[in-house]
Amino acid sequence: MRLYNSLSRSVEEFVPINEGEVKMYNCGPTVYKRQHIGNFRAFMMADLLRRAFEYQGYAVTQIMNITDVGHLTEDDVVDSQGEDKLQKEAARRQMDPWEIAREEEKNFRDDLALMEIPPAHVYPRATDHVTEMIEMVERLLEKGLAYEVDGNVYFSITDWPEYGALSGNRLEDLEVGASGRVDDRSDKKHPLDFALWKRDEKHLMQWDSPWGRGFPGWHIECSAMARKYLGDTFDIHTGGPDNKFPHHECEIAQSEGCTGKQYVRYWIHCGWLEIGGRKMSKSKGKLYTIPELLDMGYTGKDLRLFMLKQHYRAPLPFDLEMLDDAQKLRAKLNNFVANEMGRRPDGPVTEHIAQLITHSRTKFLEGLQDDLNTSVAFAVIHEFMTAVNRAQPSADDARCVVDFMNELDGVFGILDPIQDKGVLDADIDALIQERIDARAARNFQRADEIRDELQAKGITLIDTAHGTEWQRNDS
Repeated sequence: MRLYNSLSRSVEEFVPINEGEVKMYNCGPTVYKRQHIGNFRAFMMADLLRRAFEYQGYAVTQIMNITDVGHLTEDDVVDSQGEDKLQKEAARRQMDPWEIAREEEKNFRDDLALMEIPPAHVYPRATDHVTEMIEMVERLLEKGLAYEVDGNVYFSITDWPEYGALSGNRLEDLEVGASGRVDDRSDKKHPLDFALWKRDEKHLMQWDSPWGRGFPGWHIECSAMARKYLGDTFDIHTGGPDNKFPHHECEIAQSEGCTGKQYVRYWIHCGWLEIGGRKMSKSKGKLYTIPELLDMGYTGKDLRLFMLKQHYRAPLPFDLEMLDDAQKLRAKLNNFVANEMGRRPDGPVTEHIAQLITHSRTKFLEGLQDDLNTSVAFAVIHEFMTAVNRAQPSADDARCVVDFMNELDGVFGILDPIQDKGVLDADIDALIQERIDARAARNFQRADEIRDELQAKGITLIDTAHGTEWQRNDS
């Protein structure tokens, strides 16, 4: 498996810490409002990564956090500023922030199910792990990498010369670029020092700490939860492009500063979901939620195919026409499987079909192993379908074809459940035979009448060189 590592800025061979195992942490949602389709690109990437590893036989441990405190509204500078997103939303809705957090966490889990994304093994909440955060902050204070002023604790960025290794940002450039945007309050040693613990009497969510009542900084949350569930060093950390800086950069500094060990081996980031060439955001246009898109007639599997067709690192343009295209392509894939299920000529599995499956499996895996190159993987599927149609397989061949399509779909999750057509009831079976006899007698009017009658019963007939095949219209 080769993956693009944001830390080295290159595609690297994946070598797990423990053979046959993958430990993965995914930056999850900030549960202050319902996630939109743009947020789900990172969650889909994490799902694809997990499925691809499991397809190759790895045992994957997947952890995705729930941020329910501490994520501030302006999060693109080193020391995030503004109001806590959850507290701001609570004031807008006139609701308790804890209540909003639980409601939106449920919405998030519901939306994952609608997108047919299997749940992570653990969804740790930030508010349940404050003790672990405090322990890390204490350790950073002991090592001289943090300092406390009037109940606020800051990470001393100038004492961590490796800062910027992930994002490529140099401290001197950040100082210039952040002019007027950072908190240059006098209690900081450096304007870019970021908060590990905050004191704010007006904040609604607070905990006791060695430095008084307060709440954690956003960055320390993921470090503490990842460390608890995956250890000091683990294999993969994923997120959206906006997580790379400052969030992941700060995670590295405080985690490695605390433990003295490498935090993450491989950093994997997806590209933006874009509207009009720009990041999908409230200021750029309509932000569709998953339920809204399903109400418009799309399915979670349509949305999956839309996101999976494009390479995860490339920007993904969003519009409804592209969703329509994904819906049509998915129908084509489902129809192919349905047609194979409906093949009737008996016959053994041929060497040609067996070799075709083996070859396609190899090429499909090569695509996945090449930094999750889904374009190649989908091309392999299309080539396989074309070759099968040309081969006109027997019933036994077709069963192998369907099993193989299901095998590949374990990675993509885009096919509808297969419903075995079974044996047609006697009346329909008789009509099919009557139509065959009518065509043989050149009574095409009767043959057409039977076709129409069967169509009304939900059965579509397909005349091939090897006889008449059928499929249910709801397959």
